[in-house]
Amino acid sequence: MSAPAARVANGATPAADVLGVDALTCRFGGVIAVSEVSFGVRPGEVFGLIGPNGAGKTTLFNLVTGLTTPTGGRLRYQGRDITGLPPHRIAALGIARTFQNVRLFGELSALQNVMIARHVRTTSGLVSGVLGLPSARVEESVTRQRAMALLELVGLADRPDEQGRNFSYGDQRRLEIARALALEPQLLLLDEPAAGIPAAETGEVFAVLAGLPSDVTILFIEHDMDLVFRFAERITVLVGGRVLMEGTPDEVARDARVREVYLGDAQDA
Repeated sequence: MSAPAARVANGATPAADVLGVDALTCRFGGVIAVSEVSFGVRPGEVFGLIGPNGAGKTTLFNLVTGLTTPTGGRLRYQGRDITGLPPHRIAALGIARTFQNVRLFGELSALQNVMIARHVRTTSGLVSGVLGLPSARVEESVTRQRAMALLELVGLADRPDEQGRNFSYGDQRRLEIARALALEPQLLLLDEPAAGIPAAETGEVFAVLAGLPSDVTILFIEHDMDLVFRFAERITVLVGGRVLMEGTPDEVARDARVREVYLGDAQDA
């Protein structure tokens, strides 16, 4: 089994977890989607989350990003309790995500898609922008430059003016990653980044992720086990909303329970 893809180093790694999930629970009526799930994601780590259909993986992402409110347990981000915070406050703290189904603005250009996301980090208000004040013009110029740099990072800088709907599905995935990175996240959540992408294009998407600076911590869901084992440093396996095990890719691959409930199942959700 190959080692995780190397990323750009930037110095020593702090010991404290970037994300702490403590006995997290979510009920929808009588259905328990996530039940007392606990794990921690370390700074700069690439952490995989896998499991069969209905394991609760996307629900857990929704809990971390504030789209769903937990019914029990706690979420900590850089030591701060973020349990129950709304999505915009969580994003402002430095947590960004992509979705299983691409959610781009199809009628907008690639550059505009990234710039819109970047505006969460700007300080000029609507009035300043409308009046064309110098501070707003400078900030807009910086936003454009940063957005172009992100398009360069994901390999789409040669098509900044092309509408999002015209990109291939793999390129849309890369554009969505650029948009998420525009939030300047310290924690990036990727919900099946290779879903729906032809096999020939998945390497390009994961090459982008492997090239990110190591101060961007990645938590990802993926059904392609070859990609999980190549890219993740640690993996948590969910089954029926509960943690089955956590370990390195080698440890997960060797575990008989995992092979029985997941690795023999080609489907995921």
